[in-house]
Amino acid sequence: MQRSLDKGGSGTPVDSGFRVSCLPGKPVLVFILVFCCLFLPVWSPAADTTEAEYAAQRENMVARQIEDRGISDSGVLRAMRAVKRHEFVPESLRGGAYADHPLPIGEGQTISQPYIVALMTEAIRPKPHMKVLEIGTGSGYQAAVLAELCKSVYSIEIVESLGRRAAKLLSGRYRNVHVRIGDGYQGWREEAPFDAILVTCAPTKVPRPLEEQLREGGRMVIPVGESRVQELVVLTKRNGRLERQEIIPVRFVPMVDAKGRKY
Repeated sequence: MQRSLDKGGSGTPVDSGFRVSCLPGKPVLVFILVFCCLFLPVWSPAADTTEAEYAAQRENMVARQIEDRGISDSGVLRAMRAVKRHEFVPESLRGGAYADHPLPIGEGQTISQPYIVALMTEAIRPKPHMKVLEIGTGSGYQAAVLAELCKSVYSIEIVESLGRRAAKLLSGRYRNVHVRIGDGYQGWREEAPFDAILVTCAPTKVPRPLEEQLREGGRMVIPVGESRVQELVVLTKRNGRLERQEIIPVRFVPMVDAKGRKY
């Protein structure tokens, strides 16, 4: 599994483009241009920002971007307040770490919009006993949020440099996160079954290996569809079959193999 470059051919790193955000009243279609020098604000240098200021930004992020959009799970809100998002983005962009959009992290990849991280985390209904598989480690931020809530997190990243960087960052903060480099389409068979699976890129169909590695009664949250716009869905395994619940339309980069071929 790999998050790749924009399907439009521009080479712009993309994590999300069109998203429906659930604000009080009615859904609002949000267009997010992830990385374009004409539109990205000029952030203050990280050295100018104190930990107290970051904490205030984090609290505002949770209140305005997450709670106001309907995320209500107390554990998820606590985790989003606890994890220092600015530590998972490049130093030059830390001034915008708590803004309402993704940020580039290198290798043509991004750290996801805070709201989407919270939404996907809430969708698996995290509990302290759970063993979770994440497909697409990226910066390590999503894994950190899951580590605050679950017993163990197994995360797979196909981009070696990102995987190693995230593993180093996470190992200094959590003992319950395990990262390996590999193709996430295949899952992590030797550690299966998993109570939940969270996928951060879009295959055209749900990968069969992930279906098989999901525990009976477990939940998988995954964007599914073609390149332009997909549907973020929750799949619950009952009697060996997956029951599907659609959440919102999203735009994620496609799931690809090590050679860049789409799944």
